[in-house]
Amino acid sequence: MQSAGLRINTKVASPSVPARAPRRTGARCTSLYVACRAAGGAPPYSASSRASGSSGRGSGTGSAGSAASAGTWPGGGFGSFRPGGAAIPEDAAQLAKRLGELQELLREAAQIALATGPRGITRSAQAAQALLSVAREQAALLQAGQPPEQPPVVLRKLFERLGATYIKLGQFIASSPTLFPEEYVLEFQKCLDSTEPVPFEVIRRTVESELGMGLEDVFASVDQRPLATASIAQVHAAVLRGSNKEVVIKVLKPGVEDVLTTDLNFLYLSSRFLEFISPDLARTSLSAIVGDIRNSMLEEVDFRKEAAHVAQFADYLDRAGLRRVATCPGIYRQFSTQRVMVMDRLRGVPLTDLDAVRSITSVEPELVLINALNTWFGSVVGCETFHADVHAGNLLVLPDGRVGFIDFGIVGRISPVTWRAIEALLLATGSQDYETMAKALVTIGATSQEVDIKAFAADLEKLFSSLQAIDAELIVQAGAGGTVSASVAADDAAVNRFLLDLVRVGENNGIRFPREFALLIKQLLYFDRYNRILAPQLRVFDDQRINLRQVDLDFDLN
Repeated sequence: MQSAGLRINTKVASPSVPARAPRRTGARCTSLYVACRAAGGAPPYSASSRASGSSGRGSGTGSAGSAASAGTWPGGGFGSFRPGGAAIPEDAAQLAKRLGELQELLREAAQIALATGPRGITRSAQAAQALLSVAREQAALLQAGQPPEQPPVVLRKLFERLGATYIKLGQFIASSPTLFPEEYVLEFQKCLDSTEPVPFEVIRRTVESELGMGLEDVFASVDQRPLATASIAQVHAAVLRGSNKEVVIKVLKPGVEDVLTTDLNFLYLSSRFLEFISPDLARTSLSAIVGDIRNSMLEEVDFRKEAAHVAQFADYLDRAGLRRVATCPGIYRQFSTQRVMVMDRLRGVPLTDLDAVRSITSVEPELVLINALNTWFGSVVGCETFHADVHAGNLLVLPDGRVGFIDFGIVGRISPVTWRAIEALLLATGSQDYETMAKALVTIGATSQEVDIKAFAADLEKLFSSLQAIDAELIVQAGAGGTVSASVAADDAAVNRFLLDLVRVGENNGIRFPREFALLIKQLLYFDRYNRILAPQLRVFDDQRINLRQVDLDFDLN
C-alpha cells in the first residue's frame, strides 16, 4: 500500500489470508435465492449445504427431502413432522399466532394481486419462455456430451432474457458484494444492460402524452437517434424552442414500469411466503432485504426521484460555494414527469482520457481531480444522498475546467457516524495504520461477537501489502498528429475483486458490512483510478488541497 494517492491497486489475485472459520451474521444469499426460485433457476447454494449448515443458517433450511429423512419438516410450518406421517400439534397460542400470520400474508397477497391485475398472467408467460430458452441451451450442451454451464452463468443469462427487472437486479447483485456470494457478484459484472432502441415514434407518443403538448411545441429539434439506450430508459438530444438551449430528454421505455412492478411484487411475495414456511429465514430479514431492493429499483423508474437527487446536489453546490469548480445538469421541472425528464446537456470528456482533458481545458488535470474529490467528499455528508456511480461516463470535464456530475439514478446514504469511521479508514490507509483501519471497519460493520483487533489488522495488512508491488497498468495509445492518450487498464470486475476480498476478510473476523459501505468504497476506487491517470504524483491524504478533514468542520460533525 503506497501512501501516494489512494493507491489501492485492484489488479491482483486474492491474497492469502489466515484461515479462520467465517462467521456469517446475516443473509448474504437469501434474496438471491428468492430471485432464483422466482425465475425458475437453481439457488446459489445447494440443499445439502444448507442442510449441513455450511451456509451459516443452521439445519432448519434444508430441502424437504433431506429434512423429512431427518424426521423434521423445514421451518416447522404448523407442526413438526415424524416419519410415518404422525403430526405433533404445536402449542395453541403458537398455532393461533401462525394462523394470524397466514391471514395477514394472504391479505397482503390479495392486495398485491389486485394491484397487479392481468399483467401478471402476461408476465408469467414471458418468464416461462425465457426459462425454456435457457433450459434448451443447457440441454443442447448435455446432448453434445459437454457439461452444463455453472449456476451463476445460467442465472445471469436467464436474468438478461427476463428483461429490465432482472437486469437491474443483476446489477444490484454485482454492486453488492456485502450481500451476495462471490461467484455471483463476479458473474453478474457481465450482465448486459443494452437493448434494442425503442422506435422514435413510440418515444414521441410517450413524451407528448406525459407533457400534454406536441413535441414541436416544446423543442425546436429532437435527434431521432438515441444518445443512449438501456433496459429502462432511452435518451435523446434536443434543443428547446425559444431559448435554443441544448438539452437531453430521458424517457422511460413503454411497459417497463408494469414489468418491474409485477416482477418485484412476485419476488417480494415469494420472500414473504418463504419466511412463513421457514421461520428461520425470518430471522435473516429476507423480506426486508427484498423490500429494500424493490423500493430501490422502483425509484429508478420514477424520474421525479432522480430529479430530486439532482436538486439536492445542486443545492449542496450552491451552499458550499462550489459552482466555480463543479456543476450538474439543470432540470426543467415544467417539462419533467414521472416518465420523462428534460435536463441541460453537458458537453465534456471523461476523466479517464488524459489527452482529451488537456485538449478541452487549460486547467491542469491534477487540479480538476482535486476539485472532483473535494466536491464528492463534501457531498457524502453535505447532501441527503451521495452520487453512488461515479464511473468515467458520469464525471465529465467541461471546457471551463469544471467537473460535471451526471446521472443520479444510483445514490447512497450514510450517517455522520459512518462518515467519521470512513474518514478514519481513509487516513489510516494513507499512513498504513492497519490497527486504526481495523477499528474503523468494526465501527462501520455489524458484528455480534468480540473482534480481535490485532488479528483483524494483521489480515488487513496481508490484503493491502499484496498490492504494494504492482504499479497501475496504463494503456498508452498514439493518436493523430503525435498526440498520446492513456487510460487505466483496471475494470469494474477488478474493483469488485478488491471489494470481495475486503468483505471476505471482514467476515473471517465476524464483521458484516452494510451495502452502503461497498457503494462508498467502490466510488473511492474509481477516484483512485482517476488519480493514477490524471495526477500519479498526487498524495491524496497528505495534500493540503484535499479537504478530507475539513468535511467534519464544514458540516459540524465534530
